[in-house]
This record gives sequence, structure tokens and C-alpha cells, in this order.
Amino acid sequence: MSTSALRRLYLVRFVFAVVWAGLFVATSSPVGTAAVVLAVLYPVFDLGAAVVDLRTSGDRRPMLVVNMALSLAAAVALAVVGDDLEGILVVWGIWAITAGAVQLSVGVVRRALGGQWPMILSGGISVLAGASFAASASSATSVTGIAGYATLGGLFFLVSALRLRQPAVA
Repeated sequence: MSTSALRRLYLVRFVFAVVWAGLFVATSSPVGTAAVVLAVLYPVFDLGAAVVDLRTSGDRRPMLVVNMALSLAAAVALAVVGDDLEGILVVWGIWAITAGAVQLSVGVVRRALGGQWPMILSGGISVLAGASFAASASSATSVTGIAGYATLGGLFFLVSALRLRQPAVA
């Protein structure tokens, strides 16, 4: 993938995450239809971003295909659990763990492009945050922590976009 295409994708992901987080905070207490739709939309967007990444990268990273499957499964599972607070946190947690592991591994493979340390850190943090969401689901009283997770992830995409190496000028 060219660094300019990856930079654009990362910037779009940053903007989406921040806007999504704001909307999620505004609609998630109590959990209702809007919050459920937004919860489903986030992994659907992640799926779309992985498709764009795969189509523009030129390399066929199997981990991107794994990420697509995980995101689709998460979106379906979130739609099934609906407005069940515990269910949302468990599904989101499992998805964050698995998607974070994928993000970490893709970042390691792409580190020669530069700007991947934020992606590697974000993947590791996602694994830890996902475990926290799943572990605390039975006693949680809110799902708004998901918005903080999305915002932090978006900030990591922004930092990566800014740190990607510029293509060589001939």
C-alpha cells in the first residue's frame, strides 16, 4: 500500500472514530436503538476500512481478511444482543481483543513504512481494553467506556497518519 493511501485511510478512521464516539456518548445512556445502531456501525466501518486496505495495498495480508471476518461477526453479534448492556460489553470486548491482536500483527509487518508504532501500541491496548470490557460486563452500569476506547484508537490512527514516511521524490 502506498503511504499516501494508508495516510488517507488512517485520517478517515480518525475522523470517524471521534465523530462516532461523540454520537455514542450522546445516545448510550440509557442504551437504546441509536446506541445499538452505532455499536453495530463501528465494526461495520472497521470491516469497510479493512476492505479498502486490502484492495489498495497490493499485498494480500491474510490478517486483513481475518479482521474482516472478525468485524462482520462482531457486527452481527452486536445486532443480536441488541440493547443488553452486558451483551454489548462482552461482544465488544471479545472483538477488541481479537481485532487488537490483528492490528498489532499488521503494524509489526508494516513497520518499515514508518508510523506503525502507534498502531502496534493501539493493538496491544485494544487487547487489554477488550479484556477489561468483557471482564467487567456483568457489573457494568454503562457502555460509554466504549467511546473512550474508540477515541483513543482514533488518536492512534491520527498519529500514525502523521508519522508515515513520505514517498521518495525522484
